[in-house]
Amino acid sequence: MANNRLDSPLRGIVPPLVTPLTSDEELDREALVRLVQHVLSGGVNGLFVLGTTGEGPSLPYRVRAAMIEATCEVASGRAPVLVGVTDTSLAEAIDMAEVAADGGADAVVFAPPCYFPIDQADLVIAARRLAQESPLPVMLYNMPALTKAVFEPETVRELLDEPKVIGLKDSSGDLAYFERVQSVIHLRSDWTLMAGPEHLLAETVALGGDGGVCGGANLYPGLFVALYEACVADRTDEVRRLKQLVERLSKLYTLGRNPALAVIQGVKAGLAQRGICSSRLCSPFSALCNGESRAVRELLADIDASLTADPAEVSC
Repeated sequence: MANNRLDSPLRGIVPPLVTPLTSDEELDREALVRLVQHVLSGGVNGLFVLGTTGEGPSLPYRVRAAMIEATCEVASGRAPVLVGVTDTSLAEAIDMAEVAADGGADAVVFAPPCYFPIDQADLVIAARRLAQESPLPVMLYNMPALTKAVFEPETVRELLDEPKVIGLKDSSGDLAYFERVQSVIHLRSDWTLMAGPEHLLAETVALGGDGGVCGGANLYPGLFVALYEACVADRTDEVRRLKQLVERLSKLYTLGRNPALAVIQGVKAGLAQRGICSSRLCSPFSALCNGESRAVRELLADIDASLTADPAEVSC
């Protein structure tokens, strides 16, 4: 059952873990152990599995269940585990929330169902039903580029009266939207508002955000933790220096041809270079080509050299 380790509000860096896969597309448990140990050693504040970076919607249900169980087992109470349950079927999302609770997770994360367009009234109904039937708290996930739907600020306001809806992760990259949501959630002191796009971490924290769900933290957890802490402490020079490293890391996400997959491909390619997991994506999607591995290696070496030259207490 769930372990109720989730702070209210949750703050800091919560990496959206990649899902390590074997050659036959089952969960690579040994690689997952290496990955979880790596990010926890960087001081992160939680783990998010089966999100976009984790290829959640592409994975077979058996692999999703295995990922939940194994992550909770490896984390072993050292950090809360949040589980993406987004699905085209609301019933399947509710079932996956049960699986997450049985596996030991602490919250679920819900983006709008995709394929059929959904209006705001039906989105409220879906979020309410999930909150009422899920054994775990629910964090909303605004990902309009992929779901083609937005949790509008008024919808967020309406859902504030659901006590088990505890926050929102915004991956829109729209600072004006983030600010509008920030302006409506003051009615709930226990609400979490986090940003997905890592290049906007400093800006969203300055607007009152609670942290980031940053794909690059799979590779450099300590870098993102240090940036978040520098933002909270208003150490301007340190923020500027660390933000530049994060922006350099973002070049990793320009190597793939499919913008929707580029972060996953780049992060997995970087982790493969580190010997943590393979670069495989779930079928039918492909990893970066071998010809791009040199660019990945050179980029990581450049960032490593910068961190070594001026570590500033960053343990990556």
